[in-house]
Amino acid sequence: MRWAGLALGLCIAASAPAAAPSAAPVDVEAQPQSGGVLRDREFGVRSDQFGLERRVEMYQWRRIEQGFQPVWNAAPIDSTGFPPEYGNPPKLPIESERWWAKEATLAGRPIHREVLSTLGRWVEFRPDFARLPANLAAAFQPEGNGLGSSENPLEPGIGDLRIRWHELVLPELEGRVELRDGTWRLAPDAVVPGVAPADPLVVITPPNSRLLRDPWAWMAGTFAIVLMLVAVLYGRRDRGDD
Repeated sequence: MRWAGLALGLCIAASAPAAAPSAAPVDVEAQPQSGGVLRDREFGVRSDQFGLERRVEMYQWRRIEQGFQPVWNAAPIDSTGFPPEYGNPPKLPIESERWWAKEATLAGRPIHREVLSTLGRWVEFRPDFARLPANLAAAFQPEGNGLGSSENPLEPGIGDLRIRWHELVLPELEGRVELRDGTWRLAPDAVVPGVAPADPLVVITPPNSRLLRDPWAWMAGTFAIVLMLVAVLYGRRDRGDD
């Protein structure tokens, strides 16, 4: 029965799971770092968060059922075909713009942009306008948390602008991201509505799954089983000859 013992040993060796490579533990409870200061250089606005956004709106005419109505709108409203007294400027003199943190990290590892854009939340803030250039300080005045070009904010005129700034802040990332190829990426189900964020993905390999993933292991296992069957049949024939 030496053949049976050898075959059984080969079968066990082939089905044994491969040793997982050791990895240094990563503290997912560490606070994410933005990696630097973001700047809207045109207005001298700064933020140390993970994103900075300038939102520009212009006061314009919009066609409604009853006629025309002035509204604040972020995109130019085409007034082609409107009566002359309801004409809008063809474009916004100042565009909205967005800046992203390019060196955001968590526990010393980079955070993928998808994490920022998916989990981040834009929060309006009031900048320090001490660095506002003189030409813009002459054209704008503080209005709420931002700036406005209206002489009277309560009575804006067509073509007036209002500008607000937002910062991108991140929520608690534990359970919402996982480390893949050295970069923090979204964990499965991290943003499913109404479902708590999933724990970081942990892959558990069943003992026999290596036979399905590794063709050499599958061949070795099959060969071991054949040898075991041959050994059993050979043993039975020996006993029959006796």
